[in-house]
Amino acid sequence: MHRTNAHWEAGAVPGPDLLARVGTLIQRMSQAGVLEGAEGLRPSSEGVRLDFMSGAGRVTPGPLDGTNDLPAGFTIVRAETLNEAIEWAERHYAGFEDAEVDIRPVTEPWDIGLAAPPTDIATRRYMIVRRSTPSAEAGEAPASPQRSALTRAIDEATRRGVHVTTEHMRPTRRGRRYKNSRDGIGVYDGPFVETKELIGGYVIVSSPSLEEADRWAREYIRAVGAEEVDLRELE
Repeated sequence: MHRTNAHWEAGAVPGPDLLARVGTLIQRMSQAGVLEGAEGLRPSSEGVRLDFMSGAGRVTPGPLDGTNDLPAGFTIVRAETLNEAIEWAERHYAGFEDAEVDIRPVTEPWDIGLAAPPTDIATRRYMIVRRSTPSAEAGEAPASPQRSALTRAIDEATRRGVHVTTEHMRPTRRGRRYKNSRDGIGVYDGPFVETKELIGGYVIVSSPSLEEADRWAREYIRAVGAEEVDLRELE
């Protein structure tokens, strides 16, 4: 996952050089048979934050500040509006009393001028990112009622054609963080601390080892020109 910055938060559109580099990387990953997914996210001004810690989903409209931005997992849903995506997020995570989630639109090709908006699709994709907690970082699974409620919500969303994907992340001690600077790429083994920057996008690769994933992470950094990238293991 790479972090966003003020440039992209202002709604900037990627130029042809960046699109070409990322397109080439995605093609190479696909040809190697390792690519599982890849998405960019729209600026946080187009999203909201839901806080369930008070027992109800308190909605804070974007733009959003990075606070404790270590994700524990995410769900992508297809909805007609942001409000509908909020409703699905509440169904997914209302049982998580310590949950805080960010909801942002996924970048579609027409958002960045690569294609015309489809005339036969009235929905778009939204990513619901659940922030990590001390228990999640300790490797503790959600309580059985929470997990069951989440499973039921996913099943319902799937039946209604809303659910796209759900991923759960393992603790950061099983990952790596990369800092990109003029002096090169610095690598830090997990666990690592929270960061103030929001997620800008990600790729998912299937890899036999952390070292093999490390190779793709470095190529990803060079392609997107990111200042900070986290490599996380998925369940």
